[in-house]
Amino acid sequence: MRSDESSISPFSKHRVTAVATLFVSVVCLLLVALTAWSAWNARVVQLRELDTATENMSRSMAQHADDTFKAADTALVGVAEHIANDGVSPKSIERMKRLLMLWVQELPALQSLLIIDNNGRLVASSRGAINPSLDYSDREFFIYHRGHPDAGPKINFPVISRTNGSSLIPMTRRLNDANGKFSGVAVASVRTDYFYNFYASYAIGHDGVIFLALNSGIQLVRWPARANAIGKNLTGPLFSQNAGLNDSGNAMIISPTDQIERLIGYHHLNHYPMVAVAGLSKYEILAVWRQETMLHGVIVMVIISGLGFIGFRLIEQINLRVHAEEEAHQAGEALKELNQTLEKLAMQDGLTGLANRRLFDIELQNELSRATRSASSLALIMIDVDFFKKYNDLYGHLAGDECLRQVGKILKSAEGRLGDLAARYGGEEFALLLPSTDVQGAVQVAEKICKAIRELEIRHDGNSAADIVTISAGVNALMPVTEGDTPAMMIGAADEALYVAKASGRNQTRAYRGIALATG
Repeated sequence: MRSDESSISPFSKHRVTAVATLFVSVVCLLLVALTAWSAWNARVVQLRELDTATENMSRSMAQHADDTFKAADTALVGVAEHIANDGVSPKSIERMKRLLMLWVQELPALQSLLIIDNNGRLVASSRGAINPSLDYSDREFFIYHRGHPDAGPKINFPVISRTNGSSLIPMTRRLNDANGKFSGVAVASVRTDYFYNFYASYAIGHDGVIFLALNSGIQLVRWPARANAIGKNLTGPLFSQNAGLNDSGNAMIISPTDQIERLIGYHHLNHYPMVAVAGLSKYEILAVWRQETMLHGVIVMVIISGLGFIGFRLIEQINLRVHAEEEAHQAGEALKELNQTLEKLAMQDGLTGLANRRLFDIELQNELSRATRSASSLALIMIDVDFFKKYNDLYGHLAGDECLRQVGKILKSAEGRLGDLAARYGGEEFALLLPSTDVQGAVQVAEKICKAIRELEIRHDGNSAADIVTISAGVNALMPVTEGDTPAMMIGAADEALYVAKASGRNQTRAYRGIALATG
């Protein structure tokens, strides 16, 4: 019998191959996973650090701007007190001229200080000589202060200096005489290049941006300076979703101006209606991270390539797995779309296509909360088809369904604005929610709906008063909505008005508390 102990059975070879493949697979996967985790963690840390950096930068800018305008405002307060005590006599104005010059010398942020009398004439300037023919009575700030007794400061839109062509931010205060009557306006012109000199000390990269803006979104200062940037309206996601809602914070925003995605830090000034914003290009702040990630990736790829010929079969498995994951992702997306479709159907009345009771309840609560925050009005119209049970008895349920569909089309067409919501409340009862609408406006809408239903001329022998299908409507409007108002209260009041309309003969509109504003 011949012995061959050195030979390896096919089973052992397959087993060794499997073990080797498993080993290479584990090593490659660990390398890839470790590299990916390390790279992602480094990215998160980088962005977190820059979150703090941009927020600190914007806070520093806000403090700088607050101090700058506070210094200018202090000078304006001094002018206002002097005018209130001494008036605008030639002797008083002469003393003020010297004081204006001293203030401008002491405050590097100021270009000039001006005093304008109640006729809009320049009577004193820190620049010394004045042109008595200058008339400021048509300036927006002069008109504003003349009509507003509030003596507080006003930050105005940037202007271009008539003397040297530089950009200035006028800060103004109303001047009153000893009797509290309007006696003119004090103007402090803050130099924008004062902010440029401060902002230039920040390292913001090539595509970074720093700017100071009014809370309304009007840009006062931008660094780096750019043509037509001063006075530009920046309303967009930054103000509508972030700075307009919070005192400070961060956001990743794509600029609507240059389409650059930036990490934004913003901070509102403590004493003035402005916000300081610092933005760093996301591409630039992640540049070092990308270089390091690419280097690590190359090293890992070299190692994996060295092990590739050993684990060649593993690549096929990975490809199959990737393909399976893609199919699973597609299936997941399809399932997500299906769920969204089902959710939409769950919020829609199947007969009329209008919103159903569930969606109506949700939107009513949302609109009440929104109106409470903004102290605005909210109106609700409850509608009931007159003698609908008789209609079903006379013409059958199929005809009744068609009648409700026709009514639903009229109500759908009444959704004239974004936010309006027509819903089937239940049975033959409908509801129309009208944000920012007072009782008169809601009654007009209800009357138009009543008229449109009558013009359909759907025969209804069970309606002895009209012989056609008509509706009754009850209107309730909250002006404004307050903290104590609830959906149940609002619906109850509209229902009460609807009851009055039906009790008064139907085919008409009634407002809450039984006041008949219109009849059909």
